[in-house]
Amino acid sequence: MDEINEIYEKLGGVISKEDFTREVEEKVEQMSGLCDVRTAAMLVAHDHGASDTGDNQLQKISGITPNSGNVKFIAKIMSVFPAREFNRNDGTTGRVANVVVADETGSIRLTLWDDRADLVKTGEIQVGQNFQIAGYVKEGYSGIEVNIGNNGVFCETDEKVEARIDSKKIEDIKNGMGDLNIRGRILDISDIRTFNKKDGSAGKVANIMIGDETGKIRVTLWDETTDLTKELKIDDSVEIINGYARENNFNQQVEMQVGNRSTIRKIEDEVEFKEDFTSIADIVPGESYSISGLVSGLGEIREFDRDDGTVNMVSNIYVSDDTGRIRIALWGDHALLVDQLDIDMPVEIIDAFSKSGFNDEIELSAGNRTRIMIR
Repeated sequence: MDEINEIYEKLGGVISKEDFTREVEEKVEQMSGLCDVRTAAMLVAHDHGASDTGDNQLQKISGITPNSGNVKFIAKIMSVFPAREFNRNDGTTGRVANVVVADETGSIRLTLWDDRADLVKTGEIQVGQNFQIAGYVKEGYSGIEVNIGNNGVFCETDEKVEARIDSKKIEDIKNGMGDLNIRGRILDISDIRTFNKKDGSAGKVANIMIGDETGKIRVTLWDETTDLTKELKIDDSVEIINGYARENNFNQQVEMQVGNRSTIRKIEDEVEFKEDFTSIADIVPGESYSISGLVSGLGEIREFDRDDGTVNMVSNIYVSDDTGRIRIALWGDHALLVDQLDIDMPVEIIDAFSKSGFNDEIELSAGNRTRIMIR
């Protein structure tokens, strides 16, 4: 309880210790587990006019730490996430929403409660607006965040803000990283697929491939964020805010995940990307490769039954470059490409998986994650 006592001391006796403790307990009860005791104490203290800053000086985002308490600053809205409702233990309904804001020193997440969250629902908060902000700092799910209740300050201002969001390069992304911001060029967009969740509800998933000057990465979008793919097209430059990285169990490659705490949006800045092609002679089994060469052999389309009773297709082609020749198995809709290809036609096979095939010869498998470009 020492940290609560410390927060109470900032009130300077405007409320009794007993009333303060009671209001903190009520606040924890109201938030139904969404708010810990320290956060509740900060909220109650803020309601009674406490200020940790000691003056009216505005801060910069880079100077905000988990121990900053109440903070005041001006920032630009960079991303807005949907508001959601929750049931309090007293039977009332609460509202909460998140936005990401930035100034010239960095970015931070805001958590808006109740009336402030309603500003998101009504569309009064838009990307690009500048806001004067006063709230209290806590350690959140993905780092420090500023909480703003009904008695906090969150109002639009005409003051100009130069915003900066730190972005990772794709080559620096490692498994387990969270709160990731990256920029990339869209290389591929999949269709939205549906699936059944464990609780029986329907889920949605879609994938895009993005690249920058350091590499490329597959991005998985879940549920509502999949609708964002309808607004995107190949070669668009995009920014992903607050994604997280996870290793794919099938191919052990690190991928980006975009869920309901993340967003993806188009940006005007053009992101450079150049595909990294591997010489055929350098291909080894068990990796994903992109190759560029000429068609040097064409097979027939063959249909077969899957274990689940559905029918699939496969065809084979050969591609050659200055270093060698390799067989490529085309699966599913890719199999139909043999009818569009001719010998000596230039072709690029992007992200095909290598394995040992007939007579232990290395071959490539072009599945639903592979792109094939006829030049």
